[in-house]
Amino acid sequence: MRKDITIAAEPRETRGKNEARRLRVKGFSPAVVYGGGIDPIAIAVNPKEVNGILRSASGHNTIFNVDIQGSIAPVMVVDWQHDPIKGRLLHVDLKRIDLTKRIVVKVPVHTHGDPKGVKLQGGLHEVITREVEIECLPDDIPETFIIDVTELSIGQSIRASEIPLVGSMTLLSPPDAVISHVVSMKAEAVVEEVAAVAEPEVTKKGKKDEDPAAAAPDAKPKKK
Repeated sequence: MRKDITIAAEPRETRGKNEARRLRVKGFSPAVVYGGGIDPIAIAVNPKEVNGILRSASGHNTIFNVDIQGSIAPVMVVDWQHDPIKGRLLHVDLKRIDLTKRIVVKVPVHTHGDPKGVKLQGGLHEVITREVEIECLPDDIPETFIIDVTELSIGQSIRASEIPLVGSMTLLSPPDAVISHVVSMKAEAVVEEVAAVAEPEVTKKGKKDEDPAAAAPDAKPKKK
């Protein structure tokens, strides 16, 4: 999804771990902008601004502007790295986006409502697929897909092909991929019971197949 956000960036003339450390001490994070038929450019960005985009509703699917000394281009975050302990943004890769060309993105899928199969039939609602892959123009990227599961009864499901697509969107995920379904609690209980019974039987069988001679201590022959 395209947002009216512009992040200022400064070009970097040097690279390497030492330069990255110096940037972080100054409150910046190293980054790279590439794509669009233009050579990659090493830049420094404000980590707070990038983190704000990553934590927004559209997340890394957000298309925003990067301003490199007056040269403005629409970009998208395609890769990033955070410090696993301190959580600081260590590095980010930005890709230039041509707003006239289709791109491939993964969009989160959320369910809405309480299925009939749960409220009236005592079933269990399970979400199987939490994101789908689509192809569309940059301006048509949705933040998320919201699927209404209110009418689902036990044994029914919603598949990827049922997700409403608008504009230039084309589904790339398998059409028959199950997004969510309602199953019987009894069926779930039977599966768990079978699994619990099967395990002791395997263990018992293993003990039965042991070689008695190998398990018994060595015995000396009796003297006559």
